[in-house]
Amino acid sequence: MAGLPDLSEYSAVLFDLDGVLTPTAAVHMHAWQTMFDELFADWDLQPPYTSEDYFTYVDGKKRYDGVAAVLRSRDVEVPWGDPSDDVSADTVCGIGNRKNVVFTRILRDEGIEPYPGSIALLDVLGGQGVPLAVVSSSKNAREVLDAAGIADRFTVVVDGVVAERDHLPSKPAPDVFLRGAAELGVAPERAAAIEDAVSGVQSAAAGAFGLVVGVDRGAGADVLRHAGATVVVDDLADFLA
Repeated sequence: MAGLPDLSEYSAVLFDLDGVLTPTAAVHMHAWQTMFDELFADWDLQPPYTSEDYFTYVDGKKRYDGVAAVLRSRDVEVPWGDPSDDVSADTVCGIGNRKNVVFTRILRDEGIEPYPGSIALLDVLGGQGVPLAVVSSSKNAREVLDAAGIADRFTVVVDGVVAERDHLPSKPAPDVFLRGAAELGVAPERAAAIEDAVSGVQSAAAGAFGLVVGVDRGAGADVLRHAGATVVVDDLADFLA
């Protein structure tokens, strides 16, 4: 694709994980659907949970924030609980932990392959010595990176575990991307951030990153641009054309 900026000219590149490096969004969506189908049936909640709920209330957020948002959309409030809650607990944390059990099982049984275009870009940037980070809302980020065989590509990982530990708000707040840049030792305006979720693009834009790349895996190019993407591509291989 002509006219795209040279990512190697930036002091660092920060990548979202799900939907940017790996197609984990499909695994997450399947896990959320399975968990909420069972919960909605047990609690007799209407209307049924759909993929539209995923994109509206869950995509790009920390797990427990996504649970709370979905329940709130059905006028249901439950105690927040604690991350240590058992999966049987009818709390936001307990329900979120149920989803994680499903996700972990799917990942273990089926594995995950990174997007070929993303691997090609990582090869080039890594070969040029560009510092790389992963900034993900997922608490499973390190497990996914290991399963995909790309954990050693990144010197910094800011994930849902870090966000919860340090009380960093979910995307679209800029805090997690800003933490990633700080840990890499670069100013946001000299770094590039790559995202596929609307909330993630908004997060990087709010952090005033020098380049905000939207990867259109289905959100829509215009939607990503409106959210703050500087450029939009269909695949990260476009930067190598």
